Amino acid sequence: MATDLSRIRNIGICAHIDAGKTTVTERILFYTGKNYKMGEVHEGTATMDFLQEEQERGITIQSAATTCPWTRNGVEYKINLIDTPGHVDFTIEVERSLRVLDGAVAVFDGKEGVEAQSETVWRQADRYRVPRLCFINKMDKLGANFEFSFRSIRQRLGANPIAVQYPIGQGQTLEGLIDLLTMRAYYFDADEQGAVVTEKDIPEHLRETAELWRHELVEKAAELDDALMERYLEDESSITDADIRKALRAGTLARKCNPVFCGAALRNIGVQRLLDGVIDYLPNPTEVPEVEGVDPDDRERKLTRPNSDTAPFSALVFKVVSDTHGDLTYVRVYSGVLKKGTRLLNPVNRKREIASRIFEMHAKDRIPLEEVGAGNIVAVVGIKDSITGDTLCDPDNPIILERMDFPEPVISMSIEPKTADDKRKLSEALVTIRREDPSFRSNFDEETGQTIIAGMGELHLEIIKNKLVRDMKVNVEVGKPRVSYREAIAGPAKNVRGRFVKQTGGRGQYGDVIINLEPCTPEQAKAEGLDFRDSVAFVNKIIGGSVPREYIPSVEAGIRQTAISGVTAGYPLINIKVELIDGSYHQVDSSQVAFEQAARLALREAVAKAGSLLLEPIMKVVILTPEDYVGNVTGDISSRRGMIVDTEDRDGVKVITCEVPLSEMFGYTTVLRGLSQGRASNTMEFLAYRPMPANMAKEVLAAG
Repeated sequence: MATDLSRIRNIGICAHIDAGKTTVTERILFYTGKNYKMGEVHEGTATMDFLQEEQERGITIQSAATTCPWTRNGVEYKINLIDTPGHVDFTIEVERSLRVLDGAVAVFDGKEGVEAQSETVWRQADRYRVPRLCFINKMDKLGANFEFSFRSIRQRLGANPIAVQYPIGQGQTLEGLIDLLTMRAYYFDADEQGAVVTEKDIPEHLRETAELWRHELVEKAAELDDALMERYLEDESSITDADIRKALRAGTLARKCNPVFCGAALRNIGVQRLLDGVIDYLPNPTEVPEVEGVDPDDRERKLTRPNSDTAPFSALVFKVVSDTHGDLTYVRVYSGVLKKGTRLLNPVNRKREIASRIFEMHAKDRIPLEEVGAGNIVAVVGIKDSITGDTLCDPDNPIILERMDFPEPVISMSIEPKTADDKRKLSEALVTIRREDPSFRSNFDEETGQTIIAGMGELHLEIIKNKLVRDMKVNVEVGKPRVSYREAIAGPAKNVRGRFVKQTGGRGQYGDVIINLEPCTPEQAKAEGLDFRDSVAFVNKIIGGSVPREYIPSVEAGIRQTAISGVTAGYPLINIKVELIDGSYHQVDSSQVAFEQAARLALREAVAKAGSLLLEPIMKVVILTPEDYVGNVTGDISSRRGMIVDTEDRDGVKVITCEVPLSEMFGYTTVLRGLSQGRASNTMEFLAYRPMPANMAKEVLAAG
């Protein structure tokens, strides 16, 4: 296969749950010759959904990677493809995939248009500056409406969609599609699973509509290119297909527009043309900006790496999967060449690693490689001490690539092993899951003797519990899911002292620090260039050595550990900035332990002085309900301390957007079905942490 970087595309398929991402991916694998039989989600035979949980539930839980060839105009290209989950509980899988992709295909349901999770994924792609194509899928569905879905991309996402295709028929009458560049109609032979494509003239009854959409396409393309605009104003007919394609490609790469394709993956309509679009409009690795990072020895010094095989090696770990034959570490190679058996450096933790084997992945199958160059996505065996977000690089040319942000868990539950053997297996299993899933947390509660696991939602925790019991053979009892609260401070506290003095006959312990404490948002921390790990910024303002340099890391460690374990109610303390401004030490008795303890005492005292708040997770809930049940639904949301933010009409259905505390939403889907005779549906995602009403905070503290 081609190793020329201009012939590589690293893309992801992402969308709202049930928009048909995995079905689109299965068709891509079939048409590129990777699979000789189509897998189906509803039959549990999808190649990319290879976990037992995925096959049983018919949803994607973890992102799966594959590599497949595609020939366009006689040239063979290599597409590295990642199928991502749509369920909000697994948003971390989308996040880490987008971080390493050069382009994405956003899939929309032809009847529903832009849905709640579509918006979340779109914003994630914006954050990582990923160019996108749009594919309006399920055009064969009853009630599918291309124009409505197209409008929703513009209105709800604030995007600049440009249609390059138009469907021939909609719903049951869908037959094929019109290419608005070539102004030809394409039909996909159902008997040949859509593999045989017939080109014909545009049907007479659609010619006028196609002309209108073509005119808009040319106008939009001209807006992206000044020279083209001049020609457009002089003579629109002088603009060729190649001119339009070139302008759309430049506009897509600059994230100024999103070409829109359409089809029905389940009925095998439109997928090959979408693949052509991936080649035509999405970037190859040389067309994305050089990857940025920092010098491990001087975090202020910015470094870059060109997308080239000749540059020093650098790669980002974006996924770790436990495997009986050794952990598979998925990496995106940004620069240089990685050969089998190469020694590498993880500059984040200063550990040395060995890439003993390299594989090109096809879902769960693997093809061994001797070496891999820049721009590729591969799995490596032999990496022991690197986790998602870490960098692997040439030991002689270290660089730390920009890390990913992982959301904080919002829900937790207790878990207890049944036997002593299970207890040992549980601790090992939790470490494995944590390596695989950065949005998962676990800790041991000394008071109750229980292990607490935390995740992004009820489904997330249920999947983890099943994984422990079924895959890892650990017998556990689980408690009910409960909300993960947070602590914050009401205001600042200045000049707070923490002194730790202990005399025990021989050498004593002495640590003394003075700190300032104030609230600090992530935005503030970023603006000030602060290290904002675990929502805590620590600033050393010691001048003149009142606290010796060797004890500063101990002070920071004491502050951070205390914040994680909580001060008032045992929940993590977030969004704070701690300044170490003064202190004192003893020539003989001072130690790292003493200064760590002094920092703990100082932070506790400062929080008491500043005033403590209890924060609860607020969820953004989007409910689709027939008009008849709007009163029932809104009344119920109000009774749950919910606030309705927006309501809109969509094809005879009301879309209600509201913000509701997570503590009020356990089991909500069942309640909603009861309120609407099973006709309403909802999606829920984490929005923000906000202060709880004082009376409710007291109840939580009393219960805790």
